[in-house]
Amino acid sequence: MTNNDQQFKYSGEFAYLNRDQLVTKIQAALSPERFKHVLRVETTARQLARQYGVDEQLASIAGLCHDYAKERPAEDFIQVIKAKKLEPDLLSAGNAIWHGVVGAEMVADELLVHDQRILDAIRQHTVGGTVMTKLSQVLYMADYIEPGRDFPGVDQARQITQQSLAKGVAFQTWHTLNYLVQKGASVYPATIDTYNAWVPQYRKEFLLDE
Repeated sequence: MTNNDQQFKYSGEFAYLNRDQLVTKIQAALSPERFKHVLRVETTARQLARQYGVDEQLASIAGLCHDYAKERPAEDFIQVIKAKKLEPDLLSAGNAIWHGVVGAEMVADELLVHDQRILDAIRQHTVGGTVMTKLSQVLYMADYIEPGRDFPGVDQARQITQQSLAKGVAFQTWHTLNYLVQKGASVYPATIDTYNAWVPQYRKEFLLDE
């Protein structure tokens, strides 16, 4: 955590807890490595927010909270899906989907974050969306390109995101779907919808062999 992070203050407009209180609760819910990832995502989200005209407080809160539920047991997610009458198809998903789509409900209830823009960004950071606010795009990309990420294509993702946030969203969605297909893994329907909404209009920007 940098001194700049420590000095960054919330106005109270978007979250009931201040940043220090939020960080304490999130740290208690995560392993040390996952918590470090969260802090890197917050920093990256704030940088992208400044670049693309998104409120930095919103980006900070979304970045800190996005993986709050990542290490919860499956039973917790199933209970929330049933109690809140979320889409029944979620019951057959797993943590990779749950910690965003269902985790947003836990962030609202347990961390007292009720700004729908933040909660929608958290919901969409795992599956994207056919329509995504700039805040959602910022979180989607910050989680993908934060400095700790190291996978084939991440440098290209960083370069594209510096040029265009929307193109970054398209690249990540294309890259992720290709990875899942190559593995023979199941693809959550919302991810396919995101692909159809974002990739066709930008694919020539990163499919250089076309």
